[in-house]
Amino acid sequence: MSKLPKLSVTIDHLPACNTDALLLTDAQQLMQTFVADHHTTLGTELIELQQALGRVLATDLISPIDVPAADNSAMDGYAFNSASLKNFASSPISLKQIGTALAGKPFLGDIPIGACIRIMTGAIMPCGCDTTIPQELVQADGKQISFSATTIQAGDNRRQKGEDLKKGQPAILAGKVIRPADLGLIASLGISQVKVHKKLRVGFFSTGSEIRSLGQALDPGCIYDSNRYTIFGMLSRLGVDLVDFGVVADDLTELRNTFSQAAITCDAVITSGGVSVGEVDYTKQIMQEMGDIGFWKLAIRPGRPMAFGSINVDSHQCVLFGLPGNPVATMVTFYQLVQPTLLKMAGASHTTPPVAKARLSHIIRKSPGRTEFQRGTLSLGSDGMAIVTALPSQGSGILSSMSQADCLIVLGHEQATVDAGELVDVLVFEGLI
Repeated sequence: MSKLPKLSVTIDHLPACNTDALLLTDAQQLMQTFVADHHTTLGTELIELQQALGRVLATDLISPIDVPAADNSAMDGYAFNSASLKNFASSPISLKQIGTALAGKPFLGDIPIGACIRIMTGAIMPCGCDTTIPQELVQADGKQISFSATTIQAGDNRRQKGEDLKKGQPAILAGKVIRPADLGLIASLGISQVKVHKKLRVGFFSTGSEIRSLGQALDPGCIYDSNRYTIFGMLSRLGVDLVDFGVVADDLTELRNTFSQAAITCDAVITSGGVSVGEVDYTKQIMQEMGDIGFWKLAIRPGRPMAFGSINVDSHQCVLFGLPGNPVATMVTFYQLVQPTLLKMAGASHTTPPVAKARLSHIIRKSPGRTEFQRGTLSLGSDGMAIVTALPSQGSGILSSMSQADCLIVLGHEQATVDAGELVDVLVFEGLI
């Protein structure tokens, strides 16, 4: 990895608060501002289209052709000139069939008024035709067709040249995270390679002398490392290059060495644990020694003890996310704060997670003064409205509840108790595309 220049701003110049809990919206804005120009340091690369899923487009993609390239039929049926309709004072209308047009094999002659051709979906509309009537609406004997004049209007079922995209028009704007539909759209333009931002390199590790890796024996008071696998899974979906630093004990020397490695080799590093106020929670101390701290506490639940800042080693700077050790808090803070920031660093233009509305099935008691996230499950009411139910176990250490849930219920900072039947914001875990 090449050396990283200083980011566009320093933590010291941002309106953060290291002693009081920071509002979620303020924290999100601080993080976005801090990394605003980071993607310009990543560089770009030209890659094959089949490798582009999940990558961030680096330049506007301009259509080199009209899509469709010519007027064509949107249906299997019969194409004719709509002036033919005026020749009949009443139904039924009869037209003489004089040929056939297939997709990729157009009919090359002219179509006089009073005549038609058999046409398939996608076939070019021949000269003189502007309307297609679906085959199920006509009676045909191979020589002519007949149909009611009330079943069709001039121009029906015709796709016009450039209706989807015109030549020279931007097809996809820079900053778009390429999805399956985008792959198809790009392929439809005849483009086989796209320019994307190079991948972020993100390191991650768990901290704590009580953490054990899989395969190790559990000593009394120790736990298996789950957060590192959760973080691995969440990062994998972002299409970044991963560096797994494993489990790092509560030891200042070992932590300093790991942070130094991360600063030199990574764009960002994510830790879990070590951001509380315990005697051996050293992450804050190291951040103060080796970099900057933007904030340390958030007015959210779960996830209050979360750190954001940077580690600086020589001319290298690495963005640091210090996540809470509790498994649910780790995931909540990742999706609310880390993922949008990493997407911004990667050059994505849209970084905020989509929010939907659902009707609450029961009362949730809450006091104003912090943003709360509760695990929930969605169902469909008899009226077609989404209904959300909070799971009974909401402790920040109960990872099984995140496995059982399919959404997070978002209760705003100033929001108080919410009664059954009220609409609430929800963050749905799985998206369609």
